[in-house]
Amino acid sequence: MECVIGRLSADAAEVEIVERKGLGHPDSICDALAEEASLALCRHYRERFGAVLHHNVDKILLRGGVARPAFGGGKVIRPIDIYLAGRAVHRHGGVTVPVAEIAVEACRSWLRQHIHALDAERQVRFHCLIRPGSVDLTELFARQRGGPAPLANDTSCGVGYAPLSEVERTVLEIDTALRPDDLAFGEDTKIMAVRRGNRLSLTVACPQVGRYVPDMSRYRQNKSWLADRIKGAASRATGLETALQLNAADGDTPASVYLTVTGTSAEAGDDGEAGRGNRVNGLITPNRPMTMESVAGKNPVNHVGKLYNIIAGLIADDVVREIPAVAACECYLVSRIGHPIDDPDIADLRVQLREEAAPIPRPAIERILHHHLAALGGLAEELGNRTIAVGNWPLRQVAASHHARAFP
Repeated sequence: MECVIGRLSADAAEVEIVERKGLGHPDSICDALAEEASLALCRHYRERFGAVLHHNVDKILLRGGVARPAFGGGKVIRPIDIYLAGRAVHRHGGVTVPVAEIAVEACRSWLRQHIHALDAERQVRFHCLIRPGSVDLTELFARQRGGPAPLANDTSCGVGYAPLSEVERTVLEIDTALRPDDLAFGEDTKIMAVRRGNRLSLTVACPQVGRYVPDMSRYRQNKSWLADRIKGAASRATGLETALQLNAADGDTPASVYLTVTGTSAEAGDDGEAGRGNRVNGLITPNRPMTMESVAGKNPVNHVGKLYNIIAGLIADDVVREIPAVAACECYLVSRIGHPIDDPDIADLRVQLREEAAPIPRPAIERILHHHLAALGGLAEELGNRTIAVGNWPLRQVAASHHARAFP
């Protein structure tokens, strides 16, 4: 492995853009279902065969339905169609694996638990198109049992950074505010934050569910209450001058407001796709290093597109937390297919020091890097028991288990 450690610029950008798609956004739904299908397959493989078998179920497409929302009710006319695609072992040691049944039930269970106004049985149709994996990648996966570290099944790049900026933290606080314990509000939320110097502009969307909103007057009352809640969350998270627009496209008639039957725009023509939602840290940050690699649904044993994106964020976070001289860190990891996952082709770490002229603490950074690479084999278990979660959860909430470990 080649390890490169360099410096980050300390200059703050004049403009910063941060986005987050909520739990019920069609793209977020696809990410979550991909991960749930993978976790369910992992559980079945372990229970039946004693080990996770090859699978990647990260290709999910949601085709929006047709709905007629209304105050006091509304109706879904055509259901949402969800297409599950990818690869998985269907037969092992002469035993058939009910891949479709496992994946579909895991997905329905997630929808029942997280999209409260959606009828996951009647308002969603699943189409399972998961096929067996190619012979070469399945054989490569099987070879991981014969060595000290699994072999990477792809050539890809994982990236991560730390710490979160003030705007990024604010967006996550607002996301929490958008989940009130009130059935009138749906889960298909979206936050777009734009900082221009010391001014923060927030454009937020949150649907209401027609059966719990009797008329336009109540809709407006709910909207005003939620706007106050968002402003309160923002004021606690940031001292920036903040302006809010909530449901900016609302008009003055019942047909022109963000009213839904199910709490998600997937009910009426808004489509979704895995990999188009939040990155692994729960945010979409075009001003930060990002990768187009989709994480949710990939196998947790040797798919570096998943593993490297997780540990790159954890490495950057630990470099900042554990080394007082470092104010910020970016981490880039590149894999090579067929090589051990704990030996990336290159690890590129860039740091911003609190004292610009100080020497880079290379030995301390390298110790953290090697610690996380050595611990890669344990990520599958942590993902399985949800100590670490991906899909629509910010990485900062699940990284605590790694901080407890001592670095040699």
